[in-house]
Amino acid sequence: MAFAGDDTSRDGSLHATLSPIPTSKVTGSGTAMVHLKGNQATVTIKTRGLLANAPHAQHFHIGAKGQCPPASAATKHNGQLSLNTTDGLPFYGKIGASLTTTGDTGADHSALAVDRFPMGASYTYHRTITVDDETAKSLRNENAVVVVHGIDFNGNGKYDNVLGPSDLDPKLPSEATNPALCGPLKMAPAGAVSGGLGGTQSGDTTALAAAGGLLLAAGGAVYLRRRTGRQS
Repeated sequence: MAFAGDDTSRDGSLHATLSPIPTSKVTGSGTAMVHLKGNQATVTIKTRGLLANAPHAQHFHIGAKGQCPPASAATKHNGQLSLNTTDGLPFYGKIGASLTTTGDTGADHSALAVDRFPMGASYTYHRTITVDDETAKSLRNENAVVVVHGIDFNGNGKYDNVLGPSDLDPKLPSEATNPALCGPLKMAPAGAVSGGLGGTQSGDTTALAAAGGLLLAAGGAVYLRRRTGRQS
């Protein structure tokens, strides 16, 4: 049962099953658990089957239908039927928090901070963050969705321009920012999720070693590194 929308003092745990976005050609899966206490959210995300040696942006999306987009939301991008982040906004909504491994978690400065998101085909992410009132309210109302980004539409093992430039940053390929996995967060039985204020990732150490090469190949991630550095 969802919490009352105007009661921001009540705590609870939520969970989501992360499934592939239709038309993304992703075959992976994942889970997300969130324990909310006031405006602090302890987040645990586990994924598998994503593009290896690649960063995967991940967010709480809020303020829309609290749903993952159906296949009918896909449109043509570079002549290919696919679903980019903007196509999904009417269903999962805007970014409420960026689930980075370190530093800022805001929607404005960290939405595409690729050097601070988890990497690899499989990973476990765990971090306690502070969310704003709107995001906390959306979580309590079961109107928040976890979205993990980054797909390999043409199966060539890297982010490239098969779908054209990203709708979020034209200096990046669309594959790098398109949604890959999605799951609405629903109330779960109460139970604490332990964790400190620092973020962690485990499960794919080889991906971390390959980070530099991938970001150069992404054709714009170096730009993001510089931009993120200026904004932090």
